[in-house]
Amino acid sequence: VQLVASGGGLVQPAGSLRLSCAASGFTFSSFFMRWYRQYPGKERELVAAIDTTGRNTYYADSMKGRFTIPRDNANSTLYLQMNSLKPEDTAVYYCHVMRDGINYWGKGTLVTVSS
Repeated sequence: VQLVASGGGLVQPAGSLRLSCAASGFTFSSFFMRWYRQYPGKERELVAAIDTTGRNTYYADSMKGRFTIPRDNANSTLYLQMNSLKPEDTAVYYCHVMRDGINYWGKGTLVTVSS
């Protein structure tokens, strides 16, 4: 299983950013996918999740209405569209899949929201 996240960077408050996660080594279309984020010294927290079809999604309360988590099963890619970004969204973002009871994480991509 390999998850390669990209798309992080520096963005101003109220700006937008789209993260991508290229997946390989497993049948992407058969697994729920998730994005987590982590602040320095803190545990990872769930940002959003999506089912195999893409029709059902979950968002943490602070992300509702600002983030979306589309997926492209044909290209084994997960996205996180982040709008109306706030300084408190600054964190390292990880894509995640659980397969056979094992958690797999991408390397993470840093998002910095600052003026």
